[in-house]
Amino acid sequence: MKLSARIAAPAAALVLAGLTATACAPQTSDTGAKGDEKTGTLRVWLFQEVGNKPKEQVVDAAVAGFEKAHKGAEVEVEYIPVDTRAQRIKAAFNDPKSAPDLIEYGNTDTAGYVKDGGLADVSAEFAAWDEAKDTDPTAKQSVTVGGKVYGAPLFVGVRALYYRTDVFEELGIEAPRTQAELISTAKKIHKKKPNLYGLAVGGAYTYGAMPFIWAAGGELADENGGTYKAAINSDKARKGIEAYTSLFGDDNCPAAKCAAMGGNATVTAFASGKAAMAIGGDFSHTAVEAGSVKGKYAVVPLPGVDEGSVAPAFAGGNNIGVLKSSPHRTLAVDLMKSLTGKQTQTRMFDAMGFLPTYTDVREAAAKKEPFVEPFVKTLGAGAKFVPASPGWGQIDSSLILPTMFQEIVSGRKDVAGAADDAAKKMDAAFTDAG
Repeated sequence: MKLSARIAAPAAALVLAGLTATACAPQTSDTGAKGDEKTGTLRVWLFQEVGNKPKEQVVDAAVAGFEKAHKGAEVEVEYIPVDTRAQRIKAAFNDPKSAPDLIEYGNTDTAGYVKDGGLADVSAEFAAWDEAKDTDPTAKQSVTVGGKVYGAPLFVGVRALYYRTDVFEELGIEAPRTQAELISTAKKIHKKKPNLYGLAVGGAYTYGAMPFIWAAGGELADENGGTYKAAINSDKARKGIEAYTSLFGDDNCPAAKCAAMGGNATVTAFASGKAAMAIGGDFSHTAVEAGSVKGKYAVVPLPGVDEGSVAPAFAGGNNIGVLKSSPHRTLAVDLMKSLTGKQTQTRMFDAMGFLPTYTDVREAAAKKEPFVEPFVKTLGAGAKFVPASPGWGQIDSSLILPTMFQEIVSGRKDVAGAADDAAKKMDAAFTDAG
């Protein structure tokens, strides 16, 4: 196995790169592969995580097993920043010579990547794969477009509320049971402990903000006959936006520091002891355990508007797909199975806390580790997904929603104005996607 390349970038650079990602991307050309080589080097792009080392070790083990079983094949793994994936992957779709054979991709990107013609249809191989029969139906849906399968699920993920048990005990408070309590508790903590964010929030943390919109009864978009129209500026959606953006300010998380933060930054703030609460995923567990708050935190489902309710979480997760341009299709599909199979997902759960996509493996994981419970409960309460449109990739990569949040918390626009502008941009993306 060749050495992995590990790439990092400052937060500010990631934002700038994301803003230009789609504007500079050329139109996708025909990049279908010619031939099916049975030896050679396979290149893989995987996402860089907060605390990436355990993931690398699991991947290395899967790759070693693959290389042992496939003489003459080598695997080269590169870890790329999630925030700048759009530009690199779009370019890879257009340049087969520099493109990897496999990529890890977020399940929100599936429809767009299929429309771009970048992912190979692996329906036949997936159907014939014995392990695939135990795949969670929702996870399988995340790799399915138009009835065809374009990859294999790697993990599913939802977010919940991490909180500092030592801080809560010291101040004599309990975990919030409603959204209103969450907001007031965050501000109370910051007032008592000005060196802490009450709740770490980020203007670029789209998936941390969505539960507030959904809990208020709002939607990102409405679907009608397979077409989508933005609903982010509806009355209910605006209530959720107001609730989330109320957490930015000197009484909780100062806009000057928090407006540019994304999900990883908020988790890092919590793990390093700079925040009393954070909205983090099951996949954030390893990073938190490696931080200074180890042994001093707990996790509960993010509360909804009503007491006892759970705010709908984004049904996240990542997949691994084979590029249509790969000259090693058979090998690439086998490597996809190695990287997403039950053994690897079990190890990935142990190493990173990523929830498996196989129902039997996930049940075993829940029995083994208590920390899974609030996330499984969140899934059971009803998670939600982004619009299943190729236009979502454009909306996500061009930072339409982060821009909306940042305009509000900076005072440049009010909620209504920022939401209306975001809705116009979303509708343009849906229209362009067809």
